[in-house]
Amino acid sequence: MKKIIIVSALLMAALNIQAQTTLPKVYNEEINPNKQINNALQKANGEDKFVVCQVGGNWCPWCLRFADFITNDSIISKVIEDNFIYIHVNYNPRQTSEEMNAQQAAMMKRLGNPGRFGYPVFVILDGEGRVVHIQDSSFLEEGKGYNREKVLRFFRSWTPAAVRGKEF
Repeated sequence: MKKIIIVSALLMAALNIQAQTTLPKVYNEEINPNKQINNALQKANGEDKFVVCQVGGNWCPWCLRFADFITNDSIISKVIEDNFIYIHVNYNPRQTSEEMNAQQAAMMKRLGNPGRFGYPVFVILDGEGRVVHIQDSSFLEEGKGYNREKVLRFFRSWTPAAVRGKEF
């Protein structure tokens, strides 16, 4: 009986790891994060949108879960599409390249050092690149995933119109 319990526990752990690794990788680990942000800001400016930087990495299961969660919810996707340029900004705390370390340090400083909240962390930038809000993702979680209503409230609260006092 004891062996069955151990085998069952190992099987469940393996399935959990399998589920985490089957989520699509959404972070480009090769791109300069500051250039990525600059490109998003240029696009946001032309469309009167804000930029959402989802800071994290392909190493982070919660980061991949969030990306999958918002992609598969049509209402959340629509709110994002209508109001934001959404980018996945790669941050790898185990980066070994000096050049990438310098790029990441500059990016984190530019974004208000959001890593203090853990990962993923969301940074909302206005069209000029100013940090409007930093969101700790733990407040959006529920169980082993995310709470739809909390996520919607987060995005709706930080649209350009909401920040300008025109809606919520």
